[in-house]
Amino acid sequence: MTEIQRILDQMRRAYEGEAWHGPSLREALDGVTAAEAAARPVPGAHSIREIVQHLAAWEDTLRRRLAGEPLREPAEGDWPAAAAESEDEWRALLGRLDERSRRLRDAVAALDDAQLDEAPYDGTATRYVTLHGAVQHALYHAGQIVLLKKAVRAGSAA
Repeated sequence: MTEIQRILDQMRRAYEGEAWHGPSLREALDGVTAAEAAARPVPGAHSIREIVQHLAAWEDTLRRRLAGEPLREPAEGDWPAAAAESEDEWRALLGRLDERSRRLRDAVAALDDAQLDEAPYDGTATRYVTLHGAVQHALYHAGQIVLLKKAVRAGSAA
């Protein structure tokens, strides 16, 4: 197995499932409604929806960085403003996250191991560090989503 294949496996596990620690990002989002995604059960914390928008923005930015585009932050900003809260818009946002994650993994699959120790452009981390960071980023936010989902559901049960 190549290092690229190992990284892709970790990216898939972090996003889709079979992560050893617990729920993947998509497993954490399973069953979340638009209303739950928009809720703010923890004062000062981001909503689930904002976290998903943030992740979708960064998945696209990292894909473009790997290709050599000198991007420091997503075009829509690090934390894009929350959009409307309808179920259709929430499903569309989840679809955008899925698509951007798939496109990032497709871009990684096109790399070879020799490119991992290179930075896509001056002033950035190597592709190896960037890709492991993408896995860590997804799992960090999956944990937040699990806690926010529990908090929202505990509040609605009270």
